[in-house]
Amino acid sequence: MTQVRLRPATPNDAEGIRTIYNHEVLNTTATFDLVPRTLHEQRAWLVERSGAFGAIVAVVDDPDGERVAGFAALSPYKERAAYRTTVEDSVYVDRTLGGLGIGSLLLTEVLAIARTSGFHSVMARIEATGEASRRLHAKCGFELVGIEREVGRKFHRWLDVAVMQCLLAGGAGGARSL
Repeated sequence: MTQVRLRPATPNDAEGIRTIYNHEVLNTTATFDLVPRTLHEQRAWLVERSGAFGAIVAVVDDPDGERVAGFAALSPYKERAAYRTTVEDSVYVDRTLGGLGIGSLLLTEVLAIARTSGFHSVMARIEATGEASRRLHAKCGFELVGIEREVGRKFHRWLDVAVMQCLLAGGAGGARSL
């Protein structure tokens, strides 16, 4: 059985993260990015990640050393001040390592980071046909709260986005009123 370890991402992980992400850019609708990242851009992305918004990686042992098997991060949800207690998650796993529970490990860890950082809500925006990602998020406590219709266009087709949300127990905030 492959042993998976989680740790904070370092600049040395940029190429591994970039490889996983660019596969998704070029071959799937898991991201709405259309242009692959350069190594310079990936390093800049890592530099921007700190504190509660730091990236984490899942690593496995490889004959050449440690290999990045997946990564996750939290990002601000919206710019306006009232949204500051809500974040958005990103989770990507090397497709050759699917089925090992790496996505669950990463998402569980970023939810723990969000909780200890005092956030109240975590949002996930998932291309609506991304059933594996939707199942992963549901397994970790997210609920479907809406579908944004035809908000993206990739591979010559319109794409819907499933919006999922996880309200964190013990986060900032209080009773909801409607």
